[in-house]
Amino acid sequence: MKSAVVVFPGTNRERDMVRALERASGRHPALVFHKDTEIPPVDLIVLPGGFAHGDYLRAGAMAARSPVMREVIARAEAGVPVLGVCNGFQVLTETGLLPGALLRNAHLRFVCRTVTLRVENPQTLFTGRFAAGETFDTPVAHMDGNYFIDDEGHRRLADNGQIAFRYVAGGAPGEANPNGALDDIAGVFNESKTVLGLMPHPEDATDPLHGGTDGRKLFDGIVEALA
Repeated sequence: MKSAVVVFPGTNRERDMVRALERASGRHPALVFHKDTEIPPVDLIVLPGGFAHGDYLRAGAMAARSPVMREVIARAEAGVPVLGVCNGFQVLTETGLLPGALLRNAHLRFVCRTVTLRVENPQTLFTGRFAAGETFDTPVAHMDGNYFIDDEGHRRLADNGQIAFRYVAGGAPGEANPNGALDDIAGVFNESKTVLGLMPHPEDATDPLHGGTDGRKLFDGIVEALA
């Protein structure tokens, strides 16, 4: 599987994502800068976490208008899978590739801890290694992770199987929902299930030295689906 990781000024998880993709695929992803206008032929495009452009104006708003995003949008519309994690999720909502918005955490504090996620739709290229209802632990680290969508949009997400993950009580201490997200939503798909955005960082749960490897199943599943 060939992949590309997009890097913006303020991105800080691109190396974590590169290592997670390397572990799963055995291939080094291409790093694509935000000012680039072309992306090499790849099977997967990833928007990693961080604070693109310092989260000025609104988290992900400036990054969504970077030159490279025109090509990301074109590839996504052509069916190339796109994964956005944390800041990448914010960018995907700002471009309209994913519905909804990421608001400031309900408690108005940065959150950095382990959470437990439940898989809501295992019948996608991103989640095929999981069973419906399976849970796994992964870190979160964000200030603007409070997912919101209007009532009609929420109904469509539920009806179309577009809710990917929810926060649930599990092995992680503290409240299950770390940010106040509507319906405990931690990640969503687009209608065709080829674009996934999630706030937690599964790339940081792929190495035992990081405290756990639950996130490895996500990346192994993607490689398996795209092989």
